[in-house]
Amino acid sequence: MAEENHSSITEFILAGLTEKPELQLPLFLLFLGIYVVTVVGNLGMITLIGLSSHLHNPMYYFLSSLSVIDLCHSSVVTPKMLVNFVSERNAISYPACMTQLYFFLVFIISECHMLAAMAYDRYVAICNPLLYNVTMSYQVCFWMVIGVYIMGLIGATAHTVCMLRVLFCKADIINHYFCDLFPLLELSCSSIYINEVVVLCFSAFNILVPSLTILSSYIFIITSILRIRSTEGRSKAFSTCSSHMLAVAFFFGSAAFMYLQPSSVSSMDQGKVSSVFYSIIVPMLNPLIYSLRNKDVKVSLNKFLKKSFLTCQSSCWMDRR
Repeated sequence: MAEENHSSITEFILAGLTEKPELQLPLFLLFLGIYVVTVVGNLGMITLIGLSSHLHNPMYYFLSSLSVIDLCHSSVVTPKMLVNFVSERNAISYPACMTQLYFFLVFIISECHMLAAMAYDRYVAICNPLLYNVTMSYQVCFWMVIGVYIMGLIGATAHTVCMLRVLFCKADIINHYFCDLFPLLELSCSSIYINEVVVLCFSAFNILVPSLTILSSYIFIITSILRIRSTEGRSKAFSTCSSHMLAVAFFFGSAAFMYLQPSSVSSMDQGKVSSVFYSIIVPMLNPLIYSLRNKDVKVSLNKFLKKSFLTCQSSCWMDRR
């Protein structure tokens, strides 16, 4: 009875992105660079928003929360991936695999709902500007962010608990570079009916609800923008949303390619490439998109850099004296 309730596999082997030895070092250097940019970019965005009083409003409160999610999201996957590039045996223990799956799901689900919250914020700002401060008060924003994390925790807990009941005895090689939901289920030698039902139900909620929220928000936003008579006003309104639209397109586009295609060995190999985008590339791109395409962020960054330079210059001058 005890044997039926526990997996006979104590560790898994991660297949990784490629089996070609000559590509291991170049890929290690590439993804190390991406991870450094991700950490610096997201920590920089969090610090800049925290220190710039000009950015203390709901839009940047959500953006700061998105940067926290992206930083954690990337850190769950990338360090282990980097270790595997320089290791001979890409092993991960069963508890470590389930832990990685849990935290990956927490942050990937949270990002879906955070992008929806940001779309709703832009809808209120453009369609109901007079009620913006009342509708998007500090308390409302705080509870929206808490709600985003609660959604992530509930979804991740449901998927991981169901995964813990699965018996793995077919093989121990995961055709992926981290412990993801579908590659793990492919290794099961017990019934995965409950897992499939849970995936279906939670995917319907965690993908459809944010997607419909984002879609409906931008339908109203675009309608409102088209009603603006002045070209300058229309351009200014559109610029506040363009960064978020790019982030949404990158994230949901790459995730859809992974999870909404037919299940097969070839499609899983292609899915590994697409999953690189939403698990590693998107967390790096988000702070770049929001900083390069956002005038307020660029102004605050210039002020912060000038202030830091003047402080450093003054400190150096005092030391010379």
